[in-house]
Amino acid sequence: MKAAPFDYVRAEGLDHALELLHQHGYEAKLLAGGQSLVPMMAMRLARPALLVDIHRVSALRSLDVSDKAVVTGAVVRQRTLEDETSLHARIPLVAAALRWVGHGQTRNRGTVGGSLVHADPSAELPLAALVLDARLRLTSRDEGERSVAAGDFFLGPMFTDTRDTECLTAIEWPVWDARGTGCAFDEIAIRHGDFAMASAAAQVRVDASGVCRRAAFGLGGVDGVPRRFPELAQRLEGQRLDDDLLRGVAEDAAAACEPGSDLHATAEYRRHLAAVLAVRVLRQAAQSAKSSVRTV
Repeated sequence: MKAAPFDYVRAEGLDHALELLHQHGYEAKLLAGGQSLVPMMAMRLARPALLVDIHRVSALRSLDVSDKAVVTGAVVRQRTLEDETSLHARIPLVAAALRWVGHGQTRNRGTVGGSLVHADPSAELPLAALVLDARLRLTSRDEGERSVAAGDFFLGPMFTDTRDTECLTAIEWPVWDARGTGCAFDEIAIRHGDFAMASAAAQVRVDASGVCRRAAFGLGGVDGVPRRFPELAQRLEGQRLDDDLLRGVAEDAAAACEPGSDLHATAEYRRHLAAVLAVRVLRQAAQSAKSSVRTV
């Protein structure tokens, strides 16, 4: 496998990168960690005329923490978030999702923003961003910065709302109240590190009496984009999270998905996996939330 011919420029800063995107438009691709783009180029599934290397742009490597959100620059390494244990209490679902991303070697190079822009429907970070209702900041030379909710960002398999002249600059991950909050992430793959046949993520918050006050969950790998289910999550709020309720919500979520079939699994089997994983993460998140009420 060998990539088609291309030119390469290392961006000297964000303004330089945006200028190059303005000049070259769709013929240019941004290179951050390269864990997804480089293999696609080797298989000639992607043929950019110009690679703009942004992994040394300091403006994209920021990490800002507040009571309301954790804001990560687009080229922050996945390993950085994984190792930054002080963030795990603030965005625990992201930490849980990262354990499933590829292998240690890929997380050393892979970036948070790169995974989101690549938008593989089986990828873990897009699902976590969707469930948490993260916001993505996109910047272009002429139009400046705009903010897009994760629910509006993922448009199809490897297709996002990023315009040809835009660079993803930062991701804003909302922080839930730590007391009474629990989360879980799980997936099924042929081997650990392979693309997931199905994945599920959930985060819930309960009060001291065990009643759910906030809930969010979603499924990955079972549709053209990761899916979240706000209407179904609302059925959990104001309720005690018993198994019958969780199972009914999980099965309804799986039924709403439209997975494809391939040599690894049929659509029906993927839908079955989605229901199993959904109830599993909802149950684990609820148990973790109840424990958090007692210990925080």
